[in-house]
Amino acid sequence: MSIAFIDLQAQRHRISDKIDTAVRSVIESGAYIMGPQVREFETKLSEFSGAKHSLGCGNGTDALVLPLMAWNVGPGDAVFCPSFTFAATAEVVPIVGASPVFVDVLPDTYNMDPDHLEKTIEAVKAEGKLTPKVVIAVDLFGQPADYPRIAEIAKRHGLKLIADSAQGFGCTLNGKHPVDWADIVTTSFFPAKPLGCYGDGGAVQTNDDDLAELLDSLRVHGKATKSDIESRKFEHDPKYLNMRVGVNSRLDTIQAAILIEKLAIFADEIEKRNEVAARYNEGLKGYVAATPFVIKGGVSTWAQYTIEVDDRAGLAAHLKRENVPTAVYYPMPIHTQDVYSVYPLGPGGLPVTMEKAERVISLPMHPYLEPAVQDDIIAKIRAFNRG
Repeated sequence: MSIAFIDLQAQRHRISDKIDTAVRSVIESGAYIMGPQVREFETKLSEFSGAKHSLGCGNGTDALVLPLMAWNVGPGDAVFCPSFTFAATAEVVPIVGASPVFVDVLPDTYNMDPDHLEKTIEAVKAEGKLTPKVVIAVDLFGQPADYPRIAEIAKRHGLKLIADSAQGFGCTLNGKHPVDWADIVTTSFFPAKPLGCYGDGGAVQTNDDDLAELLDSLRVHGKATKSDIESRKFEHDPKYLNMRVGVNSRLDTIQAAILIEKLAIFADEIEKRNEVAARYNEGLKGYVAATPFVIKGGVSTWAQYTIEVDDRAGLAAHLKRENVPTAVYYPMPIHTQDVYSVYPLGPGGLPVTMEKAERVISLPMHPYLEPAVQDDIIAKIRAFNRG
């Protein structure tokens, strides 16, 4: 029996007719760049999360770069982020010339530790070499960071807050989406994400009117905004009046059309993901060192189902022999990699990050994981631990 780690084809079988029709409609229209489906998807994305503004962009990495550009973050500035995440979270900071400062994570959720964040901000301020500007909190493995605490800390220190929800778009905390706390929410539509397209894609969300207008300009080569044009006479297409240095980061119309159909079933898939996670939790309790813990009041999108074990290499080898795929996120935290080792860490280093990087392993997770298949995975993990 072949088991998929993330079964994209199961979802496609469910909505293939709708996706095929949507893609064909774009192809036949010829509106391949910023076509009407892009605006339609952006509107529906806002309706889903309650954000005032949603703007598609080229990918999840660009989604992180754009707000840093909008806020003029650059040399001499500090951006606080976790190291226990994908490289893109930190990568965007030196791209704009600023310095990432790495913060440790909580031992239960693996998300940013608010207490260590505060200590790190205070240490950077005391040293005086960098100017604190932005916090990037990550919704790791699909669940929300502790936004009430992180947002309060960021606001008190005068910092902007980005919710990197590349893995967690759709997650909620006490019924609210991250956009209720963050200045910007960013996400990725990479195919393996809970809400993924059939290529690269991303989005930014904000409730700030002026920021949304600026981001719209930056994603299209710094084109003139409505406000820009109101201040001068320009009767031509605003894309030919470039008011600022921007980038080319547009969500393809075909991808937007696909995402419209995927978003229509996304809430149902989140429910199914939580059912799969609950079955894992019940079946693995007592057989692994730790099953996932979700923050109180939180709903995860379960981008990954990640457990802790004492013998990761042994379990991975055992499951491979049994044809059960696994993955390790993230075996080398960002700050341990040569190119990022030059950047500062919070006080006391990142002991939790280093410990968890040695112990976590992720199991097959998707909304269409059948109970019988899941029971088989659970039985094989139990057998390893009994042995």
